Formats: sequence, structure tokens, C-alpha cells
Amino acid sequence: MILHLDMLRHGETELGGGMRGSLDDALTDIGWAQMRTAVAQAGPWDRIVSSPLQRCARFAEELAERLTLPLSLEPGLQELHFGDWEGHSAAQLMETDAEGLGLFWNDPYGFTPPNGEPVIEFSARVLAAVEQLHQAYAGERVLLISHGGVMRLLLAKARGLPREQLLQVTVGHGALLAINVAAGGVLKPAL
Repeated sequence: MILHLDMLRHGETELGGGMRGSLDDALTDIGWAQMRTAVAQAGPWDRIVSSPLQRCARFAEELAERLTLPLSLEPGLQELHFGDWEGHSAAQLMETDAEGLGLFWNDPYGFTPPNGEPVIEFSARVLAAVEQLHQAYAGERVLLISHGGVMRLLLAKARGLPREQLLQVTVGHGALLAINVAAGGVLKPAL
């Protein structure tokens, strides 16, 4: 059986863009509006699963209560930890670590930000969490509220992109995109 996974990226956060990673920023009013707009005509869902970081979880709690849906928080679906880069924008990193940033953008699997989580480990963590979702909820339609990096990874895998193209997948704030998850955690584009 297939798990239909609708994925919603959190909206704009109070501390802005850049490498937010495991920083636990709150949403701005615009961020709340982006997410509410994204789900206004979407669904229905059987349940909601969210990253535990507040930029995802607070909206997930509000939506689950409004729609009377079960909600679970899944730590495996948190954003990549960017280590020393957390809280910095690409522009700031161009001034302090342009070489590292270039290596990361060219091959995120081949270069890890200083003291950061290797993308290969991030990928294993996220894919294991999604496979567990399939095992638990196959046959259902689930809304996953998560992060740009998580969604890029899942979309790249579903589209069969080479790993070097991971960061070329575009996922804006409040984006709502879908994939299907088959047995064994096999990811496919949603039709």
C-alpha cells in the first residue's frame, strides 16, 4: 500500500532566512499566514506529523485541533544541523567561509559544514523516519509539516535526482508539495 505524503514547509521565521537548522525560531505573522494559505484548500488528511521544532509544531498543533486530527511529533524529521553555520545567511558565509559554502553547494553529501551533521547521516535519519511513517500509516493521507532540507531530500529522492542536485530543488516558505511512499520506503512523485 501507498502512503500519500503531503509536505508543508514552515513559513517565514522571526530570525529570518539562512541556515536555521536546529535553531528553534518562532514563526512571524507572515509565516503563519503562508502556512494557513497553503492548507486552506488542501486535504483531507488522516493525520498530521510534524518536526518538533516550534516553527513547524505550533502550526501543526493549531491545524490538528481545528481539523480534529491526530498529531505526532517526529524528531527524525527535523532540519539538518548546520553546526557552526547555524544562524548565518549565505551572504555572511561568503565573507567568512566562501570556500566551504561553495563546496557544500556543489556537493552537500561531500562536504559537511564545520561541526555540522553530515548530509549522508541526515538523509539516513529522514528516510528511516519516512519508512516508519509508511509502516504505521500505509493507505492513509498524511500531512507532514517540516523543513526545506527535509522536503528537498524527499523530493530529490522521489524524482531520482543525483545527490549533487539536492540543493537545486526549490522549496519556498509555506510550500505544499506531495510524494507517495511505497513499501521499503521507496519514494515516488505524487501524480
